Amino acid sequence: MFQKIKDRCEILSKNFKEISPERKALLEKLAAHIQRRINENKGINLVYVCTHNSRRSHLGQIWAKVAADFYGLDIDTFSAGTETTAFNQNAISALISSGFEVKKSDETANPRYEVYFDQAKYSLCFSKTIDDESLPKENFVAVMTCGDADENCPFIPGCDLRIGTTYFDPKSYDNSVIQNEKYTERSNQIAMECLYVFSLIKK
Repeated sequence: MFQKIKDRCEILSKNFKEISPERKALLEKLAAHIQRRINENKGINLVYVCTHNSRRSHLGQIWAKVAADFYGLDIDTFSAGTETTAFNQNAISALISSGFEVKKSDETANPRYEVYFDQAKYSLCFSKTIDDESLPKENFVAVMTCGDADENCPFIPGCDLRIGTTYFDPKSYDNSVIQNEKYTERSNQIAMECLYVFSLIKK
């Protein structure tokens, strides 16, 4: 793992007291499900879902993969939306400032990005809907990262668990003087909560 990302994980993992008891109870439900899958020697697929699959869902996909790796666990993470747009540049910038290396593989309106947290480990990120062929069709957890997607996606076929860990949208601060600060704040919140989930898992 790149040192800058590892250092951030170390700091965030020492500050779980900042997570409210209500949020912890929700995250512990997710951790319990992951633990059961591990105990049964079954694979773990997490799909982070938000309306546009452009900001919070990608941050969830990436930080969950990093958090699992930080605690020595191997899981598969994905993201999806109810609409297809593109991975937002402000979210990408927040990740780069956190130590990730981002490689863009094409110049389409919805490019694919390889987001590296280690020389050989990365998350493939691009905007897609929940029925995209690249996503698992069964045996996965749908982690809803925004209220709109939670309301507009009342049923997600094939998921073992649906859980709503909604986050405030940093899009509200686009083109403002505190834009970068707010994207980093949201990235750190999602990272901390992913780390908390995997800190509870026993291998």
